[in-house]
Amino acid sequence: QVQLVESGGDLVQPEGSLGLSCAASGIIFSIYGMNWYRQAPGKQRELVAGITSGGRTNYADSVKGRFTISRDNAKSTVYLRMNRLKPEDTAVYYCNVAPPYSVPWGQGTQVTVSS
Repeated sequence: QVQLVESGGDLVQPEGSLGLSCAASGIIFSIYGMNWYRQAPGKQRELVAGITSGGRTNYADSVKGRFTISRDNAKSTVYLRMNRLKPEDTAVYYCNVAPPYSVPWGQGTQVTVSS
């Protein structure tokens, strides 16, 4: 059974930092690119960052220079390190395998940036 479990979300003050994790099971994790997405209230889900199976990364312009995506194939886990957080980063964060593939979405993890 394929499963994605996101964790690490929290309430954090502006300019703070937070680290998210996404543990995958039921797939051969190392062969897939992995993406982090987020969905803010009333908005569509958007791509935040991606990492290929080979380790190349890409970022949305809104997070470039502040967020870092990484992966540990031995743990079947993808990470998102978020620095200098802004209130507009508030959202539920999800991971999934990169297109053209997809697996059932996990429950996500809530990140709230507020003073």
